[in-house]
Amino acid sequence: MKTLIIILMSSVLVNNYVLSRFLGICPFLGVSKKLDQATGMGISVTAVMLLATAFTWPIQYFVLDKLGLGYLQTIIFILVIAALVQMLELFLKKVSPSLHKGLGVYLPLITTNCAVLGVAINNITDGYNFIEAMVSSLGCGLGFLLAMVLFSGMRSRIDESKVPAPFKGIAITLIAASFISLAFMGFSGIVDNLFA
Repeated sequence: MKTLIIILMSSVLVNNYVLSRFLGICPFLGVSKKLDQATGMGISVTAVMLLATAFTWPIQYFVLDKLGLGYLQTIIFILVIAALVQMLELFLKKVSPSLHKGLGVYLPLITTNCAVLGVAINNITDGYNFIEAMVSSLGCGLGFLLAMVLFSGMRSRIDESKVPAPFKGIAITLIAASFISLAFMGFSGIVDNLFA
């Protein structure tokens, strides 16, 4: 149980895929202007990460490894993630058309979101069993959601502020992202000493 809590906490805070590993930056910068879109994207990415792990982990261990086809891992994982995103898109279109419309072009971009592929591959390379891999994926998804929501709040405050001309646009956005990333680096000692 301790191990699962450590995996979850470190995935959310310390090894945050956006803020410390710099994966998934495109949706982080592109969809974080409005809180509802940022939340929707974070939840969608979390769902895809969980589904991707639920499908890719057994494929890796029961198909690719058994048949000696481990070199096909990236291609197979991309195909699985693409299929899952298409299913999620159809589901959101039927259940929540406003969220589907709000996410717009960014929803299909989850297919190419390197954070989703990174989670699936890192769960294998880290040697996690299925339960640990699912907890890691949940933590990574929640970390992505947390980063999106925090950054959305920060961007709304920036939009209301007077920003010097040289820093307007993407410059101030990247500076704000770096501040959030620095803040998350402060969590590194907490998880290490959680059960010490």
